[in-house]
Amino acid sequence: MAKREGTKVITNEARMSYANVWEPSSIEGNEPKYSVAVLIPKSDTDTIKKINEAVEAAKQEGKAKWNGKIPPTLKLPLRDGDEERPDDETYAGHYFFNATSKNKPGIVKKGTGAVVEITDEDEFYSGCFGKVSVNFYPYNANGNRGIAAGLQNLFKTRDGERLAGGASAESDFADEVDNDFSEDENLLD
Repeated sequence: MAKREGTKVITNEARMSYANVWEPSSIEGNEPKYSVAVLIPKSDTDTIKKINEAVEAAKQEGKAKWNGKIPPTLKLPLRDGDEERPDDETYAGHYFFNATSKNKPGIVKKGTGAVVEITDEDEFYSGCFGKVSVNFYPYNANGNRGIAAGLQNLFKTRDGERLAGGASAESDFADEVDNDFSEDENLLD
């Protein structure tokens, strides 16, 4: 079950995309940040409800930055994958938001009787599944006003097909295991 406390949400299981969680990266010359796109199935009404409640709480906090009222053209973090990415099957049937942070997020998984840190960069990647701890907050920068998602921590729940645009070495060469003996035998002839 998703959790919410004020503007902080811990999601149910979601899929990670564009996971830049090991090294910060810079977009269009901006300050380098850690980031991840979080894909939430539309069927996960629990997480969606908690996010919407946290966004509403962040809007109330934002009134101080927005001259005492909520702007009518506020940019909101939760977006519809079917509408905004109609040609990307990964986003079909999902809502998504982008979470960023200047600080490196904690990245963990379930261990034997405890939560353990993930240190192998190949273990948390675009396409894996997990839960995300995020804080929604108001911003007012360069005439843009909205609610952003601050990335805090990541909890990997399971593997998934990589979204990096390439196949794994294991899948590319899986048929080599079956062919080892026949090729070796041909060398002996």
